[in-house]
Amino acid sequence: MNIDRIITDQIQNSILVKQKILSDAKLLKDIKDAAILVTGAYEKGCKTLLAGNGGSAADAQHIAGEFVSKFYFDRPGIPSISLSTDTSIITAIGNDYGFERLFERQVQAQGCAGDVFIGITTSGNSENIVRALAACKDKGIKSIILTGNGGGKVADLCDICIKVPSDETPRVQESHILIGHIICCLVEERIFGHQKKQV
Repeated sequence: MNIDRIITDQIQNSILVKQKILSDAKLLKDIKDAAILVTGAYEKGCKTLLAGNGGSAADAQHIAGEFVSKFYFDRPGIPSISLSTDTSIITAIGNDYGFERLFERQVQAQGCAGDVFIGITTSGNSENIVRALAACKDKGIKSIILTGNGGGKVADLCDICIKVPSDETPRVQESHILIGHIICCLVEERIFGHQKKQV
């Protein structure tokens, strides 16, 4: 095992995926459109709901934290709920209805028309995300999906599908948090940029 080679290969592969994103005009437009959609929801007093499984659950929680606290600069918090974090709710739904309904039930309970749902699934085939998207349509909630190459089942079920050009889960997840950060940056700047303190 060549440890040095593994380290450099991992870094180079991550860079390669990001270079593909940078050169994909449609993908960049999808990211921009997602930021505009989220900004519009916040300007109307609505919120974002985020969900994912495993590492994607951590990403959902991470992005929600950026919205509620701050990203680059001090400003009022904006409402965002990670649907992967409340263990009592998660275990109640899992026990009573099954894991596949985990996010669907929470969208039904917590979501309102005008909100935006951001689902994160590297495969695009997570059943609990698929079911959440159906609940979004029922409630008039717009949806953004972050997924991998191809998009999977969710590609045709959401309003905006941001497909990272990779089939490797680690590379997709690394790009998902980059894209989430870009969306946070754009939303914060568009809503609160005029409030930034001049240094």
